[in-house]
Amino acid sequence: MFVWAYWQTIFTNPVNPLKEFHLSYSDKELLEREDRGESRQEILRRLAKDLPIYTRTNSGAIRFCDRCQLLKPDRCHHCSICDKCILKMDHHCPWVNNCVGFSNYKFFMLFLAYSLLYCIFITATDLLYFIKFWTADGIFYLRLKEYWNGLPDTQAKFHIMFLFFAAAMFSVSLTSLFVYHCWLVFKNRSTLEAVRAPAFRHGTDKNGFSLGITKNFLQVFGDEKRYWLLPIFSSLGDGCSFPTCLVNQDPEQPSSPSGHSSANKGVVEVHQFPAKPLRESQNRLLTSTPSWTGSEIAEDKERKGTSNPGMSIENDT
Repeated sequence: MFVWAYWQTIFTNPVNPLKEFHLSYSDKELLEREDRGESRQEILRRLAKDLPIYTRTNSGAIRFCDRCQLLKPDRCHHCSICDKCILKMDHHCPWVNNCVGFSNYKFFMLFLAYSLLYCIFITATDLLYFIKFWTADGIFYLRLKEYWNGLPDTQAKFHIMFLFFAAAMFSVSLTSLFVYHCWLVFKNRSTLEAVRAPAFRHGTDKNGFSLGITKNFLQVFGDEKRYWLLPIFSSLGDGCSFPTCLVNQDPEQPSSPSGHSSANKGVVEVHQFPAKPLRESQNRLLTSTPSWTGSEIAEDKERKGTSNPGMSIENDT
């Protein structure tokens, strides 16, 4: 399982944003002709109007990647090492020589877990021989003196010492790293979001994507228990849009549709981007969510004159 998880973490390609987030040729030309920052932001706001984008820069601007020429989806960041935008990027890991993001974050967590268990197993099994070797006949200091004097079995003693201390040190470091990432999973944050909280229209909100411990866990490991311990992709969602718990209404988003009064703050209505169809089990996390279809948007435009449905508001969990 350790080798399988390590293999999946290394060779799973990070997912890039869908083509809907990329600028067309005409939009690129229009954007290049504009020199003023405000005019460019107006163009970007118009392009992002029909996309499920709720995060902003710290200055309140639309998040745009100049190198990839695309509107960044929520939780998407550009990796300078891979030189491309990665969906739900956590970090670029030198140990696996790959970006850890939406497509392989579950594999990375299992890799940490099985690595930790493996190191603890080696430390525990080697500890008995380590103690017996240095306390033979109950005379510890004599064995230590003989070691420094250089006995014929010095190489064997070195192997025992190296294996024990290496496994013990890796166990300590992996424990701290695994516990930290477990905390991130339960808080529904990435490493980048833990360092710098995501910014929305109303301001930064470190818990903007948190749905509660259970749903946060299911978003990474999926709702099918048989796949939780296997390095098989089972995360929920498409990586381009995520449920949010907004503290305040985004003024750029349309108001709540009729029939959904502002008093219904206990209901979270999440809008899901249908560019990539999901399995039925993957949709359970995003409950009470109508898909964005062309007919529904057309009907909503005729009925309300808005471009996309609004989002109900829930207090920060």
